[in-house]
Formats: sequence, C-alpha cells, structure tokens
Amino acid sequence: MNVDTIPDFLADQRDEAPEELQPLVLEFETLWERKLWHQLTNQLIEFFNHPGSAPQRLQFYKVFVLKFADKINQLKLVDLALKAATQCRDNQGRLSFMEAVVKKVDHEDSQDALVFATIAVARVRLDLEDLDGARKDLDRAERVLDGFDSVETIVHAAFYGANADYYQAKMDFGSYYRNALLYLACIDIKSLSPAEQRNRAYDLSVAALVSTSIYNFGELLLHPILKALSQREEDRWLADLLFAFNRGDLAAYDTLAGNINSNPLLAKHSRQLREKIYLAALTEAVVRRPPHDRAMTFDTIAAETKVRPDEIEHLIMKALSLGLLRGTIDQVDEVAHINWVQPKVLDMKQIENMRQRLLDWDSSVNQLGNWIEQVGQDVWAA
Repeated sequence: MNVDTIPDFLADQRDEAPEELQPLVLEFETLWERKLWHQLTNQLIEFFNHPGSAPQRLQFYKVFVLKFADKINQLKLVDLALKAATQCRDNQGRLSFMEAVVKKVDHEDSQDALVFATIAVARVRLDLEDLDGARKDLDRAERVLDGFDSVETIVHAAFYGANADYYQAKMDFGSYYRNALLYLACIDIKSLSPAEQRNRAYDLSVAALVSTSIYNFGELLLHPILKALSQREEDRWLADLLFAFNRGDLAAYDTLAGNINSNPLLAKHSRQLREKIYLAALTEAVVRRPPHDRAMTFDTIAAETKVRPDEIEHLIMKALSLGLLRGTIDQVDEVAHINWVQPKVLDMKQIENMRQRLLDWDSSVNQLGNWIEQVGQDVWAA
C-alpha cells in the first residue's frame, strides 16, 4: 500500500471501528500528516488498549504502523506488535509474526526492544510446548539484559514472567518461586485481575511448599499477593498451611493436612512436606530457647518435633546441611550444640515470645548489676 492510500485506509478503519474509537482514528490522520510520531504512537497505544479495537489491530499494525515503524520508540513498537499478535490465527502464526518483529528491532540502538520482542517469542514457544527453544530465547534475552545499566520495568517484568512460566513448565519449583516473586516486584499487583492474583498466589504457595530448596517463606508471607487466598473459603487453608510451616506448628499442620490431597502436587510430595514440617519444628524449638541454652538433647528434640528418637540425628544433620542451623552434634552424649539459626519472618505469637525473652534478659542484667553492686561495695567505695 502506498503512502497516498493511507487516508483511504484510515477512513475505512474509522467506519469499522466502534463509535467511541472513531474520534481516535480520525486524529490518526492529522498526526500522520503532521508527522507527529510521538503523539501518534501514544494515540495508537490508547487505541490498541481498548478491547473494541481487537479485530482491527493486526491490520492497523501491518498497513499503518509499519509505515513509520523506524521513526517511533522501538519499545512502544514492540508493545503495539504484542497487542496485534493476539489477533493472529494460531500460535504458529503468532510465532512467525513475533519473529519478524524481532528482526525489525534488531539494531544496536534498540536492544531493549530486541529483548522485549525476544521474550515475546519465548512466550509463544512456551505455548507451543517448545521448552528448549524458549530457553534459548530467554538465555539470549538475559545476556543482553545483563549488559544494561538500566532498562524499562516492563522489560524486566516480561523477562521474569516468562522465566517463571518456563520453570513452572519444567517443574523447577525453587526457580519458579524466585522468578515469580521478581515478576511481582516489577508490576503493580492491581493490574492483575482477581483471578490472576489468586492463581499466582496459589501457584507460589504450592511451589514454596514442595520445593526442596525453599525453607523460608518470609518474602511470600509478607507479600500482598497472599491476600488473594483469603477471598475464597476453599483457598484459605493453603495460606494457613504456609503460616503453620513458618512457625513450625505441628498441631496446625496435622489439622490442615487433610486438605493436602485436594492438590495433586502436594499429595505427591506429602512425605516431603512431613519432613519439612519436622525441620520447621526443630528450627522453631531452637528459636524459642535463649542463646545460652541451645545445647539440646536428642530426647528434648524428639519431644519438640515428634520425630522418632532413632531419626533425630538424621534430622539435625539435614538441618545443618541445608543451612537452617549451625552447630555440632555430640553423638556420644546425644546432644546438639546449636549456635545459629536461619532468620525468618515472625508472626505475632513469635514476636511476643521474643519480647518475653528480651524482658527476661533485661531482668537478668538488672539482677547481675544489683549483685555486683552488693558484693563489690568495698571496691566501689575505694
């Protein structure tokens, strides 16, 4: 289509557009003729963001936008292309479309747009279940990202979001958990629909529980996304289960354990969950004790964790190997000497316990001061 036919194209598109969008299409021609590319881009983004523009986006992009694509912000060009791509016939067509966009923005001065488009290609590959291809695209995007001093938040959000989806498909729960939290850090949670918030909170919670590398849920417990699980009665148990793990509450775990079978992934890892709550109970038992009283006999640990006496040593060794605790084990006397415990988020009950410990410490310091004053009266006088 020649430039001379653009007014005819816009006139046809204006007639096809919903009534509320027709003034925008009318303005396109004015901005086009005056070569006000920045303003035209912003108006196009507004048009593409409107649900009523969906049937026209692909045609607008191919016939109109590509006429001046090299004159506008390349990141915004990719954004327009992404919205147009939603109207492709199928995933294969969407893949071809986005690969053409990648070639379009592959210039030295538009590397952020290149990354953005490459991530979009990776997403389509994920939809096509081409995990190896998606990984190659994401690795390519990451190499470019690592060379930036700064980049638009939208690019980082796209990268972490696609990476999270990849790791979820690979069932790498620890990597999914970390990338999903990074994705949420890059967006306004209110931009997600209630259903999206619920799904993200649910998936994050399950990933945290079944991961073999995550034993501290602090970031998730403090994140506002977790509130989405309180909206439905059938989801609340999952948030309660996370808090039970955080405080090593075996009684609460046993109460909530009946819900585990409602999720196939949790049911599959039920034995691992039981081991994880034992570790949580052990670390909580250490936290509750004052620093000078952390030499714990195996019998004491068995009573605190409800673990069989013959499994106590293995439990302590696992906690030490995972970095949850630091210390030594006296196998002869069956005593664990703990000198450090991994910090974690505290709930109100745990904070109250810590407050009481501080009060006890303050009282013991005062008693020591009074004793020194009484015993050393002659010294002080001298």
